[in-house]
Amino acid sequence: MKTITTAVLCLAGSLMVSAASAQVVSIATTPAGSYTNSAGTAMAKVISDKTKLHVTIQAQGQAGLDPVEAGNADFGLGNSFDTTFFATGTAYYTGNGPKPKVRQVATMLPYRVGMFVRADSDIKTLADLKGKRLSAGFNTQKTIGRLIEAELANGGLTYDDVAKVLTPNVRRSADDFIAGKVDALFFAVGSAVIKQAAVTLGGLRMLPLDTSPEAVKRMVDTLPNSYVTVIKPAPGLEGIDVPTPAIANDMCVFTNKDVPEATVYEVTKALHDNKALLVNIFKPFGLFDPANMAAVVKDVPFHPGALKYYKEIGIAPKG
Repeated sequence: MKTITTAVLCLAGSLMVSAASAQVVSIATTPAGSYTNSAGTAMAKVISDKTKLHVTIQAQGQAGLDPVEAGNADFGLGNSFDTTFFATGTAYYTGNGPKPKVRQVATMLPYRVGMFVRADSDIKTLADLKGKRLSAGFNTQKTIGRLIEAELANGGLTYDDVAKVLTPNVRRSADDFIAGKVDALFFAVGSAVIKQAAVTLGGLRMLPLDTSPEAVKRMVDTLPNSYVTVIKPAPGLEGIDVPTPAIANDMCVFTNKDVPEATVYEVTKALHDNKALLVNIFKPFGLFDPANMAAVVKDVPFHPGALKYYKEIGIAPKG
C-alpha cells in the first residue's frame, strides 16, 4: 500500500512539475460568446493539445490590439483592416500614433458581411440606399461604421447621402431594423441576429456588391484588405437566395515583435496542420484555408517565427 501511495505521489508530483514547466501564452479576443472568442477558444485548445504551450483566453470588450502592443497578451485576434489602421495610427486611430510592435502571424477565417433589407423592399442595390434611413455612429464599435462606409462606397455613396440614425453598436442597429426605424441592416452573414430578423419580418434579402473594377476600388480604398466573395445559397444563410457578391475581410492572428520566435513558430505550425481539429470545435473553420495563412496584411510585417514556418512549407509571400 505504501509503495502504491508513493508511486501515486510521484506521478502527481511529476505532472505538477510538467504543468509548471509548460510555457503559458495568452490570446486576446472579443467577449465570451462572440464569433471571434469562439474561434480563439478553438485555436487555444488545438495549440495546447498539439504543442508544449498552454494557451489561455483573455476575453474583453474590444479587439486584442492594445494588450498585444502593450505586451499584456501574447497573441490577439481581429479583422485585417482594423490591424492595419491600428498599426499605422490611421482612420479611427488617428491621433494615437503608429504602433510599431504589432506583427502579423496568420490569416484565418473570412468575415463575410452584408447589407440586408426586407424581402419585399424596393431597395435592390446599394446605390438605392440613397436617401434611406441607415444606422450610424457606432461609438462603441467603430469598425462597424467603417464597414458600412465601405458598402456605401461600393454603391457610389457616403454617409452624407443617407439619413443617419445614431446607434451605439451593431446589436442595437439590428433592434432598430426589426422595429422599422431603419431601412437596412448591416450584419455578418449567417448570424443568429439575421435569422431572428428574417423570422420576425417574413424574410430578408442581402444587397449585392457592385463587382465593377471602379466600385471594388472605392470599397478597398475605404477598407484596406477587403475583397469580394460570392456567397451561394445554403441552409442557415437567410437572405441569400441566389449567388450574391459580398464584402469580406479576414480574421487575423497578430502578436508582439518581442514574443519569442520559437513560440510564434509553434503556434503557426499547430494552426496550419490541424484544420480538422479546429472544425470539430468551431464549425466555421470549414472556411479556413491553411494555404492562405500567409496572406499579407497591409502595413503589418510578419513575425519572424511565422515567416520561418511559411518559408519551410513554401507559402511565404514573395518579396
